[in-house]
Amino acid sequence: MAQHLPDLPPEAFAKHDSDPDILFYAQPRFVTHIDADAIAAVTDLYREVAPAGGDILDLMSSWVSHLPEEVAYASVIGHGLNTAELAANTRLTQRFVQDLNAATDLPLDTACVDAALICVSVQYLQRPVAVLSEVARVLRPGAPAVISFSNRCFPTKAVAIWNALDGTGHAQLVGLYLQRAGFVRIEGRILKPDGGPGDPMTAVIGWTSAA
Repeated sequence: MAQHLPDLPPEAFAKHDSDPDILFYAQPRFVTHIDADAIAAVTDLYREVAPAGGDILDLMSSWVSHLPEEVAYASVIGHGLNTAELAANTRLTQRFVQDLNAATDLPLDTACVDAALICVSVQYLQRPVAVLSEVARVLRPGAPAVISFSNRCFPTKAVAIWNALDGTGHAQLVGLYLQRAGFVRIEGRILKPDGGPGDPMTAVIGWTSAA
């Protein structure tokens, strides 16, 4: 099912719950999926790498975007699977609902955003390289895609390979996704280490070519 990853078996991207994701997310969830310290770590990273005054794509978003409150952006485009959650997100200037496992093409112009964010959601993508190739297309030259994740998820909706790996494996897998999607520089960061209090948090950042 995951194109561009022929070295991984198709069943690696199967889900225990094979019903369409849009059904699972039909009911809004006005909760945060990581704790306050993990959110703060993600916000600090966004403060560093998402340019102030830029156009931001918050992919697989919800009713909160974890962007720093004191920073203004030209636009924040939010994508998700629940209309009510996106409507409640006051940071968003544009919103669209789309099941990326059913349709990977993004309804956005080429080279129109300065940073793309995916927070605690990459584990649900069944065609991650196709989606991230689209992310690379809509990013401007030299712009980052910031993918952050913890050890928490909805396991029945996460792909099988994610459920089978530990935190180190998750970081390596996301790095592979970004590499196959054409990102030229990839960096992993431990935002909150595993084994400490609260939720661990890791980010993998890929940059598009500056040329």
